[in-house]
Amino acid sequence: MSTKIPSSWKKFRYRGVPLEELMAMPLEKFIELLPARARRSLKKGFTPEQRVLLNKLRRYPKKEIRTHVRDMIILPEMIGRRIAVHNGKEFVSIRINPLMIGHYLGEFAITNVPVKHSGIGKGGTRSTKFLSKK
Repeated sequence: MSTKIPSSWKKFRYRGVPLEELMAMPLEKFIELLPARARRSLKKGFTPEQRVLLNKLRRYPKKEIRTHVRDMIILPEMIGRRIAVHNGKEFVSIRINPLMIGHYLGEFAITNVPVKHSGIGKGGTRSTKFLSKK
């Protein structure tokens, strides 16, 4: 599959390997460049859910894919794609760029919302819930 690479990404290198070589590299050679955790995960092979996601990405190159697979490691063939990752409540749309290679999809779809404890009323403590907001 030949993907057109935008000119702004041509200077990018992952562990000393240019992006063009990463895109053409077989998966076995790419795995050797990854950090230990990702390398061990990929050497075990893809789970059935991860295989389905990869097949959808290959079958629909222009379409945004929605997925619950947060433990999928971002591969060079995913660069430039838009993937909607579920965060437990909704799908968060992510555009994959070269800096994301080797990370997990779930790292870019945050699952928690920061709690705001200031003030009275909503978001406050239980004892201040019933105080007037004046």
